[in-house]
Amino acid sequence: MGQVRAVAISDTHAPRRWKSCPAEVAEHLRGADVILHAGDVCVASVLDELAAFAPVHAVLGNNDGPDVAGWGAPERLELDLDGLAVAMVHDSGQARGRTARMRRWFPSADLVIFGHSHIPLDETGDGVRIINPGSPTDRRRQPHGTLGLLDISDGRLVRAQIIPVT
Repeated sequence: MGQVRAVAISDTHAPRRWKSCPAEVAEHLRGADVILHAGDVCVASVLDELAAFAPVHAVLGNNDGPDVAGWGAPERLELDLDGLAVAMVHDSGQARGRTARMRRWFPSADLVIFGHSHIPLDETGDGVRIINPGSPTDRRRQPHGTLGLLDISDGRLVRAQIIPVT
């Protein structure tokens, strides 16, 4: 491919928090080659809405029901994005020991995308980079709703940003 722009998103919590795609989110989705949803979609129609922008890979969150599973979201997912080994899971467990745990769960992953806490995080340790994009629509105690922008080229994560969108 040469260069892949991935948008990482999590914890949209539709329809309570996500009535439809916020304009600030859609602005970034329009430039995406792939969308990675780290769970708590809550209704599968959100995945269909996202798929109108780019191909979607999603994992099940603790608030996702049978319709999200029926859409094709597993509990854990591993994929190759332009040579970068990417893994996804909703709940990565407690903060203490997280990078070591992600290395155990996904031994070949270069990058793990997760959600659940709604707290944006970009951390590297134990030979793996982990990113929680936060939530664009349910920011909890965070100053802004956020999502992640990932630029991947030739098997490398060239740039990763967590940006405010709401």
